[in-house]
Amino acid sequence: MDERAALRMLAADLPDAGDDAAVVDSTAITTDMLHASTDFPDGTSHYTVGWRSVAASLSDLAAMGATPTAAVAAYANTEFNERELRAFVEGARAVCEQTTADYVGGDLDAHCELTVTTTAIGQIDEPVYRSGASPGEVVCVTGTLGRSAAALELFDSGDRDRGNELFRFSPRVAAGRRLATTATAMMDSSDGLARSLHQLAEASDCGVSLERSAVPIDDACQVCDDRWEAGVHFGEDFELVFSLPESALTAVQNDLEVPIAVIGEVTDADVTVDGEPLADRGYTH
Repeated sequence: MDERAALRMLAADLPDAGDDAAVVDSTAITTDMLHASTDFPDGTSHYTVGWRSVAASLSDLAAMGATPTAAVAAYANTEFNERELRAFVEGARAVCEQTTADYVGGDLDAHCELTVTTTAIGQIDEPVYRSGASPGEVVCVTGTLGRSAAALELFDSGDRDRGNELFRFSPRVAAGRRLATTATAMMDSSDGLARSLHQLAEASDCGVSLERSAVPIDDACQVCDDRWEAGVHFGEDFELVFSLPESALTAVQNDLEVPIAVIGEVTDADVTVDGEPLADRGYTH
């Protein structure tokens, strides 16, 4: 059973689970667990581990349209190394400084491998869920896709500096706050664009027609054998995927500092790319 199957099984008992964050009154809260064996390739610096771990939770808040206020992390490893631990905290604090959140500490523990569990909270007025898309709306994505896939290739080739640079993504908090007033459905692309579109379509009981040539694949993916696979199915990019009325598109494009690409439209049923079925394949926990 993978994460999606587990969430479906638990849906009746945990009605607030399944979106990017839970919303309780005016507070949004999310938690994530990352491991060395699945999330931190050889060559990932502890600074990047701290940055990426906390950024993953901040991205969840961004996807709901929340304003982050604080983040904590539980850091576990086979041993505690002063230089590594300091670098981890520096990375966690640095990514928080890009947003409205404060990094306020956490917990330390021994474990069989490097494992980090982060929790972030934020304030929210009108959350954006995955379930509000309607046929006729446009589907958009922020930034570019495939950076994490390219980073993995660079780690494998020994270019650790460039790999770490690509792995330190910026959570789209400011964009999420702006889109909260306009987007009808939104989530982040941590599981990959293809899987995100399937999840959004399932939650909204609709379909998506994706235009292959419109997908913004990062130039860094030139190191990948298959740029489409890297940008659409690999995942772990943490961009925002969202729907909104076409009439609101120009205003949103003018307001956001990060570029957005219109990659398709909401339809009545099925998730397709250039008229053919788009495989529901991406990052699996």
